Amino acid sequence: MLRLLSLLQTHRYWTGPELAGRLDVSERTLRRDVDRLRVLGYPVDATRGAAGGYQLQAGASLPPLLVADDEAVAIAVGLQASAGTGASAFDDAAVRALSKIVQVMPPRLRRRVKALQDYTDRGPMYGPSIDAVLLSVLAQTCRDDERLELVYHRADGERTRRTVEPHRLVSRGRRWYLVAYDLQRGDWRSFRVDRMSEPRATGVRFRQRELPAPDAATFVSEKIAALRPTTDVSFVVHAPVEQVAAVVRWWGTVEPVGDDRCCVTMSVDTFDWVVFVLASVGAPYEQVQPPALAEHLRRTGELLAGRG
Repeated sequence: MLRLLSLLQTHRYWTGPELAGRLDVSERTLRRDVDRLRVLGYPVDATRGAAGGYQLQAGASLPPLLVADDEAVAIAVGLQASAGTGASAFDDAAVRALSKIVQVMPPRLRRRVKALQDYTDRGPMYGPSIDAVLLSVLAQTCRDDERLELVYHRADGERTRRTVEPHRLVSRGRRWYLVAYDLQRGDWRSFRVDRMSEPRATGVRFRQRELPAPDAATFVSEKIAALRPTTDVSFVVHAPVEQVAAVVRWWGTVEPVGDDRCCVTMSVDTFDWVVFVLASVGAPYEQVQPPALAEHLRRTGELLAGRG
């Protein structure tokens, strides 16, 4: 019966003869095992006729899942990471789920998970707390292309009721954003999820509009950058592209310009971001633009050397 469940969990449609052949059982035995799975809570649909067969559907409840050893460990590690952030929307749920999974694990897997727990340290992550139900509603309306009503709390304290066509959720830094088309404003917006309340899926479906950006993450980054004045900077670092890109991440672009040299371009609201990048990479640099950045780096170097 476990083998049957494993095949059904692929969620493809199996004809009766095909499934019986894969299991090397008679179709009568197959029907009996399917009935047993239904008793256990698995919603297995069956169709009759020459092309009749079986398919596992999504149910209202969660029956037991069949997972391999490495999948069970991966689930436990993921839940541990989520529960340890301190700012996750699912902290409490992750702790409860982790305790249930570890409790039913065989000893060999429990030892692997315990080793990861005992010898892994995570620093604190600070950020606004997000309600798990709110985040789930937003994700579901994005998935279903369903219009959403919500109350948005602006930075000045004003509350406005919005009707939007949700597109995608974006996690950026310590915050979550909803990229959506605002029907009242007639334009695309990025909404901070921690400023939302009273979400309601309207049941009204819509056709997705074209996003004015390559993707939702880029759209959010551009909106954040537009909120504050920035300066375009560039500099060449004597270090491999991989080493520099690991520090710059999405805040700029890194392109090779020769053997173990690369050019970094960024839009920054303070030159101190460049100081952070160069100090983190720890390699010589040159061709700094604009001149004001070069002067800022010179003054910062003197200050750190105790000559300021």
